[in-house]
Amino acid sequence: MANFSVISAPCPRLTAITTRTIKDFHLSKAPLNLISMSTTTPPTTTSLGFPPPPIQGNGNRNFVVKAAAQSPVNNKPLTDDRMLVFVPPHSLIKHWVSVLRNEQTPPPIFKNAMGELGRLLIYEASRDWLPTVTGEIQSPLGVASVEFIDPREPVTIIPILRAGLALVEHASSILPATKTYHLGISRDEETLLPTVYLNKLPEKLPEGSRVLVVDPMLATGGTIVAALEMLKDRGVDFKQIKVISALAAPPALQKLSEKCPGLHVYTGTIDPTVNEKGFIIPGFGDAGDRSFGT
Repeated sequence: MANFSVISAPCPRLTAITTRTIKDFHLSKAPLNLISMSTTTPPTTTSLGFPPPPIQGNGNRNFVVKAAAQSPVNNKPLTDDRMLVFVPPHSLIKHWVSVLRNEQTPPPIFKNAMGELGRLLIYEASRDWLPTVTGEIQSPLGVASVEFIDPREPVTIIPILRAGLALVEHASSILPATKTYHLGISRDEETLLPTVYLNKLPEKLPEGSRVLVVDPMLATGGTIVAALEMLKDRGVDFKQIKVISALAAPPALQKLSEKCPGLHVYTGTIDPTVNEKGFIIPGFGDAGDRSFGT
């Protein structure tokens, strides 16, 4: 059983994490002892959209994210080849996930919620990841030391069609100087195997490229693994890639941890199971259909 780490924190600058196996996560409903950190987030100019349904009962979740106590296993450095899964502990992320869960959310609001969730996850994923240049600049009242994103370093965004288009819609507001390559992968409803029907990837990505792969639903893992293997064939190391996902499930995380060492995954939440048709339970339903009303 491959190990991976789930981190409820906005960035990888951590000295303590709890390592759990997929099996443990899938079967246990006990609280997860994870690192919880506060963070600042960019302001959003949109309304909070479709109101969530009333909370039934006491509103408790199946697991709780809380600060972990120090222990020998917690002191492992984050420099090995384990896959890391980040679930940023932000109220806006929880809000948009709740809007997406609501079966009464109409397609325009669902699509907007996907876009807002994607904006927040991309913001968290790009923290301490983008190369910068420093210097001095003249302000109206004096000289100030400044730091800018280095536009010479290649950053690429790859949405997996079609639901990935909704999740990546507001990416340009966070990373305006990126190149976007579209990748269309469908899943056979019977075999659940992926089929590539559109490939706009270049034969080779620039050396040192930082790549964001946007796939809203990590269910069985077939689609995302196929996409990452295509990038590997084009010279991109898994450690240069960050996966952005609205929702993930244990089968996909298991497969990624086995096949993509060093990968970082940023997701809005993790659900416990996938049904026989390959849908995450309780999940959001079909993200593509609900985003585009088809």
